[in-house]
Amino acid sequence: MGLAGRSRGVRALTAAVIGSAVLVAVLGVLLPLDRPADRPLTPVAGVALAMALVTAGQLARLRFRLGRGMVSVSWGEAAFIIGFVVAPPGWLPAATLTGALIAWALLSWWDSHRNVAELAHLAASLSLGAAGATTVAALVARDAPVLSTRTMTGLLAGALVYLLITFGLATLTLRLHRDAPARQILLRASYAKVPMFVGNVVVGLAAVHAIVDGPLWLLAFAPGLWLLQRTYRFHLRAEEERRMWETFSAATATLPGGSEAEVARAGLTAALEVFGARRVEIEVRGRDGERRYAEDGPGVDNVVAGLPGPAITRSMAVAGDAVGELTVWLSGPTLPAPRDEAAISAFGDALAGALHDAATRGRLADLEARIARDVAHDRLTGLLNRTTLLTDGDRLLRSFDRRRPVALLLLDINDFREVNGTLGHRHGDEVLRVVAERLTDLAREGDLVARTGDDEFALLLPTVATLTDSTALLREEPNPLPVALRRARELVENLIRPLEVSGVRLAVEVAVGVAVGPAGRTDLGELVRRASLALRQAKRRQVAVSAFDAGQDAVTTDGLALLAELQDALAADDQILLHLQPAVDLVTAAPTGVEALVRWRHPRRGQLSPGDFVPAVEHSAELHTAFTARVLDLALDAVGSWQAAGVDVPVSVNVSARSLLDPGFPAQVAEALRRHRAPAAHLVLEITESVAVSQERIVDEVLAELRDMGVQLSLDDFGTGYSSLAIVTRAPVDELKIDRSFVDDMIESAAAEAVVRGAVELGARLGVRVVAEGVETTEQRAALIALKCPTAQGYHFCKPMPADKIVQALTALAAAAPANIRPLRADDAS
Repeated sequence: MGLAGRSRGVRALTAAVIGSAVLVAVLGVLLPLDRPADRPLTPVAGVALAMALVTAGQLARLRFRLGRGMVSVSWGEAAFIIGFVVAPPGWLPAATLTGALIAWALLSWWDSHRNVAELAHLAASLSLGAAGATTVAALVARDAPVLSTRTMTGLLAGALVYLLITFGLATLTLRLHRDAPARQILLRASYAKVPMFVGNVVVGLAAVHAIVDGPLWLLAFAPGLWLLQRTYRFHLRAEEERRMWETFSAATATLPGGSEAEVARAGLTAALEVFGARRVEIEVRGRDGERRYAEDGPGVDNVVAGLPGPAITRSMAVAGDAVGELTVWLSGPTLPAPRDEAAISAFGDALAGALHDAATRGRLADLEARIARDVAHDRLTGLLNRTTLLTDGDRLLRSFDRRRPVALLLLDINDFREVNGTLGHRHGDEVLRVVAERLTDLAREGDLVARTGDDEFALLLPTVATLTDSTALLREEPNPLPVALRRARELVENLIRPLEVSGVRLAVEVAVGVAVGPAGRTDLGELVRRASLALRQAKRRQVAVSAFDAGQDAVTTDGLALLAELQDALAADDQILLHLQPAVDLVTAAPTGVEALVRWRHPRRGQLSPGDFVPAVEHSAELHTAFTARVLDLALDAVGSWQAAGVDVPVSVNVSARSLLDPGFPAQVAEALRRHRAPAAHLVLEITESVAVSQERIVDEVLAELRDMGVQLSLDDFGTGYSSLAIVTRAPVDELKIDRSFVDDMIESAAAEAVVRGAVELGARLGVRVVAEGVETTEQRAALIALKCPTAQGYHFCKPMPADKIVQALTALAAAAPANIRPLRADDAS
């Protein structure tokens, strides 16, 4: 039996076995040499033959792996049977001990490289087996003849005792060394030894008969023994291969589909089991370096025992990609070594595939984790992103008591574009990272910090202390807003501290919008919306911190819905309408023109004036075009109604700057005139001074095209913009409308009166109409007549009225005017 290491239990057993064997051998030698007279050899020759037989039997041993150890089966029982017959029984233990030592010393020198203690243990075990077998055989045979049945029975009993003692000691040693489980040792050792035991007994008994009756028959033993040895070897080899491949299949099938470390540990355990190795090492090579895993066989103390036995190393690769190396230290020479190498190569291939799969799974897991993090977090700062803030924040709010006050602080870096424009986007990103770090440092336990936009951050405060106002009634709920505002100011104070980016020392200013509310009455999306409104208000007022208020919310909500509602209004027939106000001769009050004032009959908010919705129209190209077309249609339809009643005056329509910047506007006007079959002179387009003096070339081209069509142009709000003679020379108009602010002040202000006089004189010199707006009193009318202003409009004459009433008003004004006064027409001004 060969041992792969020497544990404490094995060392104790070795000492006991060697001591017992030496004692028994000495005592046996001291016994008398008396023996039956029919023994074929002299005592000395018999002892020498017994020693030679033991040595030959051990040299011809066959080995097989059992767990981590190597077990030898030899011709020991045959050597005992022959030795018992030819040598004095008392000398047989000593002869066995000596012969075994010689054999195992030669074997160790040749290939096993065993230490002295281990050789002594092996020889002593065989000597104790021989002692026990000799004792039993002597007791059974007594003085019976060699070939008697009694002696044959004694030899058979002795051989059986020899088997039991040597087999028992080997099993005990393997068990103490934890080479294999006891059940495995008994089953496999019995499977290997029992057939050879039967052959040993047959060979031994046959040899005894040959020695006694016909020594020449011993010559026929050589080929028989050779054939029997080959049969035993084939039997053990087949069993060893079957066991190895069964274990190999089971081990590779159980390689886990987990991490690299799990696969490596399973591979180490499986290799120790499959190859009965003293030690297994796995070196894994990956993109992130090399890692080494190793495990010793059970009970092995490699520091003491070293690593004897062959080491087989195989490179592991998958599709040409190196995975690592597998190194297996075997317990000793195997049957056969090339098959061990093939098995280790096959195991290495299976392990390489498992490790490669584990690495692939690891990379996929890392990629999935990175993707999941990128989905949930902002890549630049590592903070939560807007989506995650809304999701996690809502989940957090739902877990709170409904009355628990929470707050959201929405923060924006002022003029961050200047940082990017001055330092570059890389340094701008560094500024954002510093801001994120400071916000994280300022956050308290439970707070959620997120980057919700380019330079916008959010801080959710799930716990906001409340302060009770001493002037408030006790039944009123405490107000969390002061505490939230205090946190916002703390953020501002810390974030405006100077920071250094790439050697540049700078400071950033921030604005914070604050929204508070009970957890059960709002979701996080609503808190973000309210905080956004508060942030917008802070920026508009140029303050650092602003809180949300409901009044601002209503206005903003209406503004957001306005464009959609305007689309609905343009699709309807009764929402966009005109109120019309006549312009009259100051002396006779006869109508000289009508101004169209657009109104919106809103289904929810009532009637809206232009200031409530025209700015929204100006910001939408599609809405502006449709809206302008609707106003032109309504105005030209109205002028047709009073033209049919015999009142021949034009209609004035206000034109925005966006229309005059549109090259297609003249075509739109021409199409409207064509649809209503209206002369171009019946349409007056009012423009402001700021548009008239625009340096945009397209404005000049649009105005020129409109004049060429015959459409009249009116300069509205004259005197309030960039008034100069250059206006009327660069943009020729048909009418000047004096702004009502001068008319209101002309009675008490000489300066206002001078402006009105100048406008009237300018119009007279240029031959264009002059209309004073906003005349409301008799005094204003008289003053304008004194200044020779020809035309005016205002509540003094007629207030704006719906289109269905304007014809009657115009008819009444025309009928009341003196017959000798003819209304001033635009055609007469040219």
